[in-house]
Amino acid sequence: MSVRKVRYYVFLKDILTLSLTSFGGPQAFLAMLLDRMVRKRAYVSEEELWELNALCNMLPGPASTQLVSAIGFRVGGPNLAYLALFVWILPATIIMIAAALLIDFLQENTPGALDFARFIQPMAIGFIIFAAQKTIGKMIKSTEAMILMLLSAFVSFFYSSPYIFPGLLILGGLSTSIKYKNQPKSEEDKTLVIRWSNFYLWALVLVIAASAGAIFKWQPIILFENFYRNGSLIFGGGQVLVPYLYTEFVDFKHFLSSEEFLTGYAISQGIPGPTFSISSYVGALSMREFGFTGILMGGLIAAAGIFLPGIFMIFFVIRFWDQLKLYRPVRAALEGINAVSCGMLIAAAYLLFEPMESSLINILFVLGTYSLLQFSKISSPMIIAGGIVLGILVNYLV
Repeated sequence: MSVRKVRYYVFLKDILTLSLTSFGGPQAFLAMLLDRMVRKRAYVSEEELWELNALCNMLPGPASTQLVSAIGFRVGGPNLAYLALFVWILPATIIMIAAALLIDFLQENTPGALDFARFIQPMAIGFIIFAAQKTIGKMIKSTEAMILMLLSAFVSFFYSSPYIFPGLLILGGLSTSIKYKNQPKSEEDKTLVIRWSNFYLWALVLVIAASAGAIFKWQPIILFENFYRNGSLIFGGGQVLVPYLYTEFVDFKHFLSSEEFLTGYAISQGIPGPTFSISSYVGALSMREFGFTGILMGGLIAAAGIFLPGIFMIFFVIRFWDQLKLYRPVRAALEGINAVSCGMLIAAAYLLFEPMESSLINILFVLGTYSLLQFSKISSPMIIAGGIVLGILVNYLV
C-alpha cells in the first residue's frame, strides 16, 4: 500500500510541475511529457505516449488534458486519472478566474480600463491566424478536405450560431467516412467488446443538465450545460474552441464584449497549462452580475463543464481503442471532422477581427504578432507581456 501511495504522490507532483511550466503550446508540452513521463519516470513507453496522443486528438475535448488523464489511467486506474485531471487544470483555472476578477474590477472602478489591452486584442488575432495555419497544414491533406474546410468557413461565417457547429461536424465526418476503402486494410476484430458505462455517464450528465436548465432557468445550470455541450463537440484543440465560445457568449448571448473576450484569449496564450482554461475566464465574466461569488462560481462551473466530457470520452474509448482503430470508416471520418474544424478556425479569425477598428496600427499588430510566432523564437508569454507593457506605456503617456 505504501508503494502505491508514494507512486501517486510522485506522479501528481510531476503533473503539477507540468501544469506550472508547460509554456509553448502542444509541441512543447509533448516534448516535456516525453522527457518527464517516458525517459525519466517510465510511466509509459514512447510508443504508448504517441498512440495515446493520437487517440486524444481524435476525440472531442481538450487533448492535452485527456492525454494527462489517459497516462494516469494507465498508471493507476480511474482514481489517479481524476486526481491528475484536477492537478493539471487547477493552476490555469485559478489564473484565468483571477484575470476575470481583475478585468471586472478595473471596468467597475477605472474608466477605459481595457486601454492597457489595446494592443493585446489585435495580437490575439495574430495568435489565432498562426494556430489556424499550423492546424490547416497538419490536417488538410486532400482536395476533398480543402473543399470541406472552405464550405465550413463559409457557413460558419454567415451562420454563426452555436447550433450550426455540431451539424457541420457530423456532416463532415459522414462525407469522408464513405471513402473508407482508401484507408489501409487492417485485421479487423469482429468481436469488439465495448464497456458503455462512461458513455452513459457522459450522455446522462448532458441530458440532465439540458433538462434542468430548460426547467429551472437557473444561470449556473445553463452555464454548465453550455460548456459541457461545447466540450463534447470540440475537435482539434483549444484553438478550435475559440469560435464556439465567441459565437455563443459574445455574439449570441452578449455576456462578454469582443474586447473582453480577446483580452482573455491573449492572457490564456501567455500562461502555462491547458488552453481550454479560457473557458474559466468566459464563465466567470458570464456571471459577474452576481458579484465576487458569481465570478468564482462561474469560473469553476465552466472548468467542470468544459473538461468533464472529454474525460468521460477518453475513459470510454481507451478501454477498446486497440480494437476500434482497426475499423476503416472510423479513421476515414476523422478527415472530414478535422477539415470542418479548420474551416471554423478561418471564420473565427475574421469574426473576431470584424468588431475591431480597421486601423493601420491594429493591422500592424496582427501581422507583427504572427511574424514573431512564425519567424522568431520568442515565447508566447514574452510576446503577450510585451504587448501589455507597451499598452500601459502608451496609455500612461497619451
